[in-house]
Amino acid sequence: MESEKISGSRVVAFIDIGTNSVRLLLVRINPNGSYQPLTKQKETVRLGEKEFIDRILQPQAMDRAAVVCKKFVELARAYGAEEIIAVATSATRDASNKVQFLEILKNEAHLEVCPISGIEEARLIYLGVSSGLRLGDSRALFIDIGGGSTEVSVGDQRQYYFLHSFNLGAIRLTNMFLPDETGPVAPERYELIKSHIRHKAADIIKELSRYRVSCAVGSSGTIENLARISIVYLHKTDYENYDRLSYEDLKRIVKDLCALPLEERRKFPGINSQRADIIIAGAAIIETLMEELDFSEVMISKRGLRDGLLLDYISKSEFSYMLTLMSVRKRSVMQLGLTCNFDEEHAHTITRLSLELFDSLQALGIYDFGEGERELLEYGAILHDIGKFLSYDNHQAHAYHIIRESSLPGFQPEEIEIISNLAYFHRKSSPKKRHPNLEGLGNSVVKSVRVLSALLRIAEGLDRSHTAAVSHVRFYIASTDTLVLEIHARKECQLELWEIEKQKKFFRKIFGYKLQFKVITEPKGEAAAAFEGEAELESF
Repeated sequence: MESEKISGSRVVAFIDIGTNSVRLLLVRINPNGSYQPLTKQKETVRLGEKEFIDRILQPQAMDRAAVVCKKFVELARAYGAEEIIAVATSATRDASNKVQFLEILKNEAHLEVCPISGIEEARLIYLGVSSGLRLGDSRALFIDIGGGSTEVSVGDQRQYYFLHSFNLGAIRLTNMFLPDETGPVAPERYELIKSHIRHKAADIIKELSRYRVSCAVGSSGTIENLARISIVYLHKTDYENYDRLSYEDLKRIVKDLCALPLEERRKFPGINSQRADIIIAGAAIIETLMEELDFSEVMISKRGLRDGLLLDYISKSEFSYMLTLMSVRKRSVMQLGLTCNFDEEHAHTITRLSLELFDSLQALGIYDFGEGERELLEYGAILHDIGKFLSYDNHQAHAYHIIRESSLPGFQPEEIEIISNLAYFHRKSSPKKRHPNLEGLGNSVVKSVRVLSALLRIAEGLDRSHTAAVSHVRFYIASTDTLVLEIHARKECQLELWEIEKQKKFFRKIFGYKLQFKVITEPKGEAAAAFEGEAELESF
């Protein structure tokens, strides 16, 4: 599989060698600072199998890991990877024979691996998970349950305040308390595991209690799988976007899992059968932490260490401003736009004009906009034309599908629906309530799409020539049923006037006002000339 080289881009691979799994993230990083994930791979190798009693990695486990790492290296090279950054976590750093294992990886997989400390692992996980959340100044507790260790951190959008790594993991605790266990797990045995966790984590739990946090965020395969079970088993749905796990659901799941022998547990609704032997010990960790820290639920993130490796890599590059100067939402939107090679100048012109239209209407008080609608209009305006990199024809439909399938970090599903539909309705058909795109969406979402698209369609018309001819716009009230759109133009803009003439009917339907416009031309050094748009258009 030979990847076509894109001028100026570079492919980088990130490999996380964990206690339970080896994970690969392969990314193309473009000259403009955007990046495109090429593939994500994960293989269960159980590197920490039978290790945590005598701290020795077993030969078979090392061989399994080496085979997978070799496969991942070959895949990365096939894609043209120039760099492969590989780290190893708990199982490797705790092993007395880790030097031997690293030599095996070097000789057999042709891979140089750096074992990282528990604190560094916690930092990278915080970086990876927080990059997909909209936190602002709110602090969150981050919990990642691995096979050999559990990492916790406290941080907001910009920085972490606390990092720690416990020697408490799903495989480690299974080795200690449920070795070769194939039958049901007695309630007393489960409580013994929780008691051990409580004892080992007591000091850190006390320290964590001092931080005021707004939510808890869980990552890793164990927590993801427990949330998946709660959706399939308790809530009877196959919905894939499971985004939280409640304490009450967790208690019910654990009780029912413990009552089953291992082979029956493998068939439990929603479970990953490869985790059936270690999921009870993993559940004991998150349940104990939720009890001790008084959390009724944890949010679920599918991001983790390998995402943190990518963000750490970018933070040390010339594109670090993307991480330090932009919010997570703005960064995800700009990242998508850059990946699609969008016309950045036109996108920013449309965004500026859209927001001026929004602010002007809001200042007049003729429409009660909802919270957050201005921001969604901004992002819809930035991304409205990204479908052009596929083809100009029907590019609004291409943009709609690209945005919906991009899972923009930091956004809720209904917000992505609004942004994608703004891109769809920025040209051609207007958003009629029964349009197929809007079927199944809530009334508030449909209302936002219709209202914001009315403004975006005017803004798009105001830069129809892609020359940024219009410098400034505002509405003012002409009469009880008429608004005037005052357009300040740097140069002749008849094409723009013609385009926005087409939007008057939809504007009136949405806002209840007839729309007229007035153009003020502003050639440098000359007196401004004003004329009525209605009169000028009669000659076309």
